[in-house]
Amino acid sequence: MLVHTALGRAEQVARHWAAAGCPVVIHVDRKVDRATFTAFRTALADLPDVRFSSRHRCEWGTWGIVAASQSASEMMLSDFPDVRHVYLSSGSCLPLRPVQDLIDYLADRPRTDFIESATTPDVPWTVGGLDEERFTLSFPFSWKRHRQLFDRWVRIQRKLGLKRKMPNGIVPHMGSQWWCLTRQTLSAILEDPDRDLYDRFFKRVWIPDESYFQTLARLYSSNIESRSLTLSKFDFQGKPHIFYDDHLQLLRRSDCFVARKIWPHADRLYEAFLTDPAGTMKGAEPNPGKIDRIFAKAVDRRTRGRPGLYMQSRFPHEGWENGVTSGQYSVFEGFSDLFEDFEGWLTKVTGTRVHGHLFATERVEFAEGQTVMNGALSDSTLHRDYNPQAFLTSLIWNARGERQCFQFGPGDAQDIDWIFAKDPNAQVSVISGAWAVPLFKSNRNFADLRKEAAQLQKIEAEHLKVLRSPYAKARIRIWTMAEFIENPMEPLQTIIDEIGNRSRRRLTEAPKMADLTGFGQFLQNLKNQGMHPYLMGDFAVERGLSKGDRPKRKPYLVR
Repeated sequence: MLVHTALGRAEQVARHWAAAGCPVVIHVDRKVDRATFTAFRTALADLPDVRFSSRHRCEWGTWGIVAASQSASEMMLSDFPDVRHVYLSSGSCLPLRPVQDLIDYLADRPRTDFIESATTPDVPWTVGGLDEERFTLSFPFSWKRHRQLFDRWVRIQRKLGLKRKMPNGIVPHMGSQWWCLTRQTLSAILEDPDRDLYDRFFKRVWIPDESYFQTLARLYSSNIESRSLTLSKFDFQGKPHIFYDDHLQLLRRSDCFVARKIWPHADRLYEAFLTDPAGTMKGAEPNPGKIDRIFAKAVDRRTRGRPGLYMQSRFPHEGWENGVTSGQYSVFEGFSDLFEDFEGWLTKVTGTRVHGHLFATERVEFAEGQTVMNGALSDSTLHRDYNPQAFLTSLIWNARGERQCFQFGPGDAQDIDWIFAKDPNAQVSVISGAWAVPLFKSNRNFADLRKEAAQLQKIEAEHLKVLRSPYAKARIRIWTMAEFIENPMEPLQTIIDEIGNRSRRRLTEAPKMADLTGFGQFLQNLKNQGMHPYLMGDFAVERGLSKGDRPKRKPYLVR
């Protein structure tokens, strides 16, 4: 047992092993003060088959952990000649099954070594970018205590092309630190004539406790089961998962003999597995894969989060988020310009919540004129424009279960257009050029209208480039105003069907369209003033005139 903290729990587990007839050799980290060590040793003095090996300073990623394992193993082999298998564990390990189950299991496999041992190209779990290099480079500095020196020395070696050779041409292997080796294999490693050579080499390997025994066992073992009998799980950063009281049923389902790392204050776990024989598992083949799905879900939740939910603890990099938003929503561009009371009509037909221009420059136009929406979202443009993406994603998240629809146009703040263009949850429907209808209806000087029309057309043209980009993932439909009003029912039906019309019936009535009498002439006047209105499509100058007022000559088109 390698012990460095929570010595009270280590004593409890050591007594559990000893009570089942297993000799125990304990290594206590030299960083533990002498008084604490002496008290711990005295507390176990009544157990005749418990020994304490010489102490080494153990630090993560350094040779001390291997040296501690060597010292304890040498004492185990010399003091207990009847031992057939040596099981390496830590003070935070907890037996999950009766120890006799493990004894019987190993007795049925007297020449099998249980040690995870894979070549470096086949290891998927390393974190930190050092696979082969942990063997070819040297690491004299502690990664934790001297990080700058560690990184600088790695860069220097790479720059100079320095590389170390494996001693005697051995093939490096890696795996879990927690092994169970036969006496024959372990003694062969410790008594190897070239042990000094191997030790000198691995003293400068990074994290040698994951490669020393894993590599040398391949030289001597006649039968390796490349797996650990200890259940140990790691998160996406390579840090071990800690098991708490509420993991009791999860640990029982694993059928493993031993688990780490157990929280020292998990009283329920220690009571269930050490003092309640009826609560321990029996008989099954160890199968940590039975709970891998749960850990995979935990990693996915930790790294990706819930779709469309952003939080301070895991705020993702751009493009790393698990979905831009949490639910489907619709964006309408030009519809409220072309149709009268389009928002009221859409609410009635679909039953969704239909907002006005959420990104208008004056205020946020929430549905029904509300000033505050779910999640305390204010209609303040100052708050919205501080982070437009957060505003939109918060609106969708806080109203999940209810589809949101809103209007958008070239007169709105444009910082948001890439967000919904790249969002697969977005349904974007555009009537290009419809922004000209309010200008046509306004009573303003024509010079001012021409200037504003040119500006709005430029903005919408850039916006349409975004929507037509190969990076856009939203469901996007774009009609010119001219082609839309030729047959408005068909595109409206398509949009409503995709939203999910509650009645599932064909539309019988479109929203009331604005009176476009004279609109073609308005566009011609813009063209005559030097502005080319091309986003509306082909409009006849006489479009919208009554039959009696139409001239007999063929109307010409504004292109």
